[in-house]
Amino acid sequence: MTKTAFTTPPPSSSFSPTEYDDDDDNDNEPAIIRAWVYTTGGYPSCVRQTLLPAPDIQPTIGGGGGIIGPTTLLIRVRAAALNPVDIQLMNLPVVWSLPFLSGAEKGIGADFAGTVVAAGREAAAGGFGAGDGVFGLHFAPFGGAAGTLKEVIAVDMRSAVVLKKPRDWTWAQAAALPLVWLTARTCVGRCEGFVGGGGGKGTGTVAVLGASSATGMYAVVLAKRRGWRVVGTCSARNEEFVKRMGVDVVIDYTKGGVREKVAAEGPDAIIDCVGGTECLYLARRYVTIVGDKTSRSAIGGSLTYLWNPRMVLRALLGKLGLRSELYECVNLETRKDYLEEALHLDKEEIVVDSTFSFEQVREALERMNSGRCRGKVVVSIGP
Repeated sequence: MTKTAFTTPPPSSSFSPTEYDDDDDNDNEPAIIRAWVYTTGGYPSCVRQTLLPAPDIQPTIGGGGGIIGPTTLLIRVRAAALNPVDIQLMNLPVVWSLPFLSGAEKGIGADFAGTVVAAGREAAAGGFGAGDGVFGLHFAPFGGAAGTLKEVIAVDMRSAVVLKKPRDWTWAQAAALPLVWLTARTCVGRCEGFVGGGGGKGTGTVAVLGASSATGMYAVVLAKRRGWRVVGTCSARNEEFVKRMGVDVVIDYTKGGVREKVAAEGPDAIIDCVGGTECLYLARRYVTIVGDKTSRSAIGGSLTYLWNPRMVLRALLGKLGLRSELYECVNLETRKDYLEEALHLDKEEIVVDSTFSFEQVREALERMNSGRCRGKVVVSIGP
């Protein structure tokens, strides 16, 4: 008889899969969890729900409970957020064409919020214990422990960023934050030497292209914390929303003339969250998370340097001082201190577009891929 794992909270930090058995007549049978994965063929046909063995927990000698790796947290996931990179990885041919990847089930998701089931020795020494509400980023796209769209995850604290969840945040809000906050914080950090007299504080101007996007809105929040004047591009329907987030000057990109309008505001730096080349060379600093491409289904970040020599040349010319603009296409920095800055957010500043049930992951992916979201799309996995 198949066993279903993790239907109730754990009684203590000593954990073994059999504590969750609904059938005690065969304790050698491994516990299982539900998970969403993708395989080959690209989005959306590659997405499916499956059953996986629960994260491996080595039994102690004599059967006295269980142990996990010293830097590992075992977490029952309550909510996980979706990101465009999830679909971009599904559509990346190398992910499903290479022999060692083509047949494998690969996990979906990197953001999570949940309850600690058990903590390894070093993780416990860091202040984590069974029953703690936590949130964070666990990005391991091709590993055996990949993905957060599953009932239970094993997170290695050496590569993940995990914090305790503020009590007044919902699970959905906590899950919605890590990846986009860390991305926005990375972008703002790369602009600090160029805005506000070079010290990161002051009255300089930054332009955020895509200010209503999930990353763009937090770039706005972080810029305003530094006292910067913010110019933001978005559609007319999002104008009041970005103003509430802190944008000083709104440019409606649907009316055209974006380059001229941004140039007229004299930005010291530009943070690009949408892609394209329209606003290149309008500021001393240009940081993009997307690159030249504008397709939502194509991978962004620094990986795009591999197939876009114009971006490579642009970045090199800036670093060599042969162009006045310093250009960079960045990936997020998984820094704990960066995520800790988010703990000062009011819960009203954490924007969730919509929440879907675990059975509705396909619908959730479609909503995210529509490009019409205001905030993050979140999947609820448990109560």
